[in-house]
Amino acid sequence: MPETPLNPTHAWKALAAHAAEIKGQHLRDLLVQSERCQQMRRQLPGLLFDFARQLATTQTLKLLLDFGQQVDLSAKIQSMRRGEAINATENRAVLHYALRAPQQTGSDPRPQVGEQDAIAEVHDALAKIAAFAEEIRTGTRRGVTGRRLTDVVVIGIGGSYLGTEFVYEALRTDPFCASLAGKRRLRFLANVDPIDVARALAGLRADRTLVVIVSKTFTTAETILNAKTVRAWLREHLNRNDVSPHLAAVSAATGEAMAFGVPEERVFPMWDWVGGRYSVCSAVGLLPLALQFGMEPMQEFLQGARALDQHFFTAPLEDNLPVLMGLWGLWNVSFLGHPARAVLPYCQALHRFAAHLQQLDMESNGKRVTMSGQELSQDAGEIVFGEPGTNGQHSFFQLMHQGRVVPADFIGFRRSQRPASVAGEAVANHDELMANFFAQPDALAIGQTREQAAQICRNEKKPTELAPHRVFPGNRPSNVLLLDQLTPHSLGQLLALYEHRTAVQGFLWDINSFDQWGVELGKVTAKTVRRQLAACRAHPKTEIAGFNPSTQFLLQAYTG
Repeated sequence: MPETPLNPTHAWKALAAHAAEIKGQHLRDLLVQSERCQQMRRQLPGLLFDFARQLATTQTLKLLLDFGQQVDLSAKIQSMRRGEAINATENRAVLHYALRAPQQTGSDPRPQVGEQDAIAEVHDALAKIAAFAEEIRTGTRRGVTGRRLTDVVVIGIGGSYLGTEFVYEALRTDPFCASLAGKRRLRFLANVDPIDVARALAGLRADRTLVVIVSKTFTTAETILNAKTVRAWLREHLNRNDVSPHLAAVSAATGEAMAFGVPEERVFPMWDWVGGRYSVCSAVGLLPLALQFGMEPMQEFLQGARALDQHFFTAPLEDNLPVLMGLWGLWNVSFLGHPARAVLPYCQALHRFAAHLQQLDMESNGKRVTMSGQELSQDAGEIVFGEPGTNGQHSFFQLMHQGRVVPADFIGFRRSQRPASVAGEAVANHDELMANFFAQPDALAIGQTREQAAQICRNEKKPTELAPHRVFPGNRPSNVLLLDQLTPHSLGQLLALYEHRTAVQGFLWDINSFDQWGVELGKVTAKTVRRQLAACRAHPKTEIAGFNPSTQFLLQAYTG
């Protein structure tokens, strides 16, 4: 197993040697060891984390924790907490946890960013969000025709929308949140594809629509073009040029937002110490969500995230849930050679969770060099994908059971947001769902031998030649997370858990989880193509030049 340039520690070498030994073991044997299973679980109020289905022993856990200590994981976590500039390539602090910190922090560190009191600024923004959302929801602020603004379209892309959409989808079926939303509607417009514009605006009336533009710099090409398109729709249907009562923005570029037509008092702040994919708890997420549900459930959401933050910053490594999740990710990727991870929430309300985690994790940890710029000698980061159970069982679980080994996170809840049962059925709908939730991790771990498959064929009076096709190798690792119920509070816990897990893995790999230079090259290249397209549209006979032969041919086919 190759070493990363800055990780030739004794613990890393011990883990590499241990991995060679552990590959000879099977989870069907490890899972019958009751003492091992007992030692491989942790619990917080309302949250149970069971990692007994990792291809690992208690010795593996000890070696992983040793590695965490040797790379000063605790010190790195506390550096983030203090607001040090751990995003070294951009010389920025990483303070998304401050977005849900209490106003009075007591003896806890109170991070400063230059002259800024980050927590004070956050609470000023929260007060502004609460006041604005209340005025819109009660009709104190209205549109240009005097009608109440009951529909909100959020225009953003990437971190400016994915997290917000995931939280909205998770809460819109919560009975309490649904009652607060009433007949209000929240839509998201991200893709510059005009089809997305049509879908976002379908069935909406301009006189009832508020548009929230989310862009840190107010220069993101897709977002600004979408914003101009929707502004034109407002102007056309309202028959006036000034549509400012229908606009709001979340941006660090107040001047640019005002130049676009957003009144200054309707521009909500973004800070450079919060990356877009970590910004759900800022105005990026809270403004649209408070407009839809009001501030009460959003305060519960923040409190849930805050509780997990406190656990992360104070719990010892061996009991720290984000740390343990990060260590198991490291183990599977760097030592067992499994580059992908499936996130499998057995809750339809979390159907956009995997999409959020794809950005959170892969944009953070898909890196090729260490913090000092040395090239990694092996891959970092995980390929993240997922789908709610039981839907995924009827699609990609085939590959997980009999094809590639894909470690998985199973996420379930003891109680449903919307319980249902059918008279005469032995179990309620949620029990049926959860029967699969408990069965699938075991099936992946234990598998089915050739002998068992052959016996099943005989029992079913089918030819034993089918037995090889019914063998399940097992030994597929997974984590199991069991929460009480999906509520604003538990959703905040879940969000913070995965945010901190992402940071932990970056600390362990010695990479910067908080920049995203990988998104830049495509943007720059697209500008060159855009100039060519603009020239061709203005003058159809313009020569296409300056591209490789393949791209030149494709552009000719597109514009011809």
